Amino acid sequence: MNGPPAAWTDEEFDALLGHVLRAGVVLSALIVVCGAAVFLARHGQSVPDYRTFHGEPGDLRSVSGIFGDMRSGSGRGLIQLGLLVLIATPIARVAFSAAGFVRQRNWMYVSITLTVLMLLLYSLGTG
Repeated sequence: MNGPPAAWTDEEFDALLGHVLRAGVVLSALIVVCGAAVFLARHGQSVPDYRTFHGEPGDLRSVSGIFGDMRSGSGRGLIQLGLLVLIATPIARVAFSAAGFVRQRNWMYVSITLTVLMLLLYSLGTG
């Protein structure tokens, strides 16, 4: 029978967290570029009216609205989704950190990291 998984070295742990951050940023950039291509294909020839300020449409101000626009093929929806992925990337890093500290059985850092994760998630819900 196998025992508990071997703890990561600090270098392996740092490399994993670096990969999480890099993957999140690259994925975000790819989604934003795809959204920009769709947006420009549909609206690239239109002339913007800068005399009047037009904020983001209401459907792009909520996660459910962003997913709805994305499913309908909206370029703006894809761009907003890419920004959500970018915002979620450091949060994913904190979650991976907590899992890594559990694997290393470093309970003090587990508690600190989970506290940080709860504060991040709470701030997203109230912001």
